[in-house]
Amino acid sequence: MNDLRPILQALDALPADSPMGLPGAFYTSPDRFVWEKKTVLQHGWHCVGRQDEVPEAGDFFTIQLLDEPLIVVRGDDGEIRILANVCRHRGMPLAEGRGNVKRFVCAYHAWMYGRDGALLRATRMENEGFDASSCKLHSYNIQLWNGFIYCNLDAHAVPPVDDTQKLDALLDPYETGSFRLVHVAEEVWHTNWKCLVENFMEGYHLSVVHPQTLHGYTPTGLARKSASGPGFTSYCANYPDSAGGRGMGAPGLSQEERQRSTLFARFPTQVASQAASLLVSLSIFPISAESIHVKWTMSVYGDDLDEGTIQDRIRLWEEVNREDREKLEKMQVALRSQHAQSGPLAGEDFEGTIRDFQAWLAQQDRAAVG
Repeated sequence: MNDLRPILQALDALPADSPMGLPGAFYTSPDRFVWEKKTVLQHGWHCVGRQDEVPEAGDFFTIQLLDEPLIVVRGDDGEIRILANVCRHRGMPLAEGRGNVKRFVCAYHAWMYGRDGALLRATRMENEGFDASSCKLHSYNIQLWNGFIYCNLDAHAVPPVDDTQKLDALLDPYETGSFRLVHVAEEVWHTNWKCLVENFMEGYHLSVVHPQTLHGYTPTGLARKSASGPGFTSYCANYPDSAGGRGMGAPGLSQEERQRSTLFARFPTQVASQAASLLVSLSIFPISAESIHVKWTMSVYGDDLDEGTIQDRIRLWEEVNREDREKLEKMQVALRSQHAQSGPLAGEDFEGTIRDFQAWLAQQDRAAVG
């Protein structure tokens, strides 16, 4: 693992016109993954879902972030909280899946918690030293941005406000925060988490991997690098004139903004595609060096799309994700080869976003070792 850190720094120091990708060991090494868990992943802000997944008091869903089982719940006060899904008695999970509850009741010994995590009842706990007020569920750091919910496992984390300013400017015309949820799906992919970030964030593969699904309206040749900053990168997948529009969207959008999908990544683990009427976001939850849990959501702008069109879009994205997953899982096997060395990256418009991600990873490594 120690041999990989100087490689990452050397790649980051290459001239802008001579970028190289990471060698295979960065995607397959268990030791590297352990290091990333302790650093960039443990201290990063992770998108866990959309705010309208929990629209009413008591609505909740569960998710596993690294080694931490979480409950995302809207409380009686209307606030969204992220609670540890671990009973304070003997460590039993309190909830599974998603739903609506008035209370979280442990299925092991019936300890009961409020929707704010406070312990309300502990049957037969009559010990003189027992203090219910000390048994509240742990509450994690939360950030709400453009309708998304983010969690940070680091108790001392500071919201990355400055990191989003350029991205806010890029997305504000779309009114991203007002999009309404229409679909949620989860699955396991056998690939490294960084592979999916890089794949989603480059237009170089669009016409090759997605000839029937994406090439017709987001061909590789029209991909253009867009804004980037300390914690994000983006590019525009522009539509040819022959493709027509993909919905009107917000009234403040320019014709240029309506004629493209704006793809962005918020590091470390969220990638998304913002179009005039459609927003698709993939949240990546790393499991091991070679497997990830993927949660993807689809949201739409107002009533721009009828139900039939929405179902068509869901089927389209299911196929796009299947095509990407198939390629990444095959590549994951090949990345174990001793011959999976650094290869040259394409130009700024096609793989400049990978260079941005690589530079961010290098900066995180430098910060971790002081």
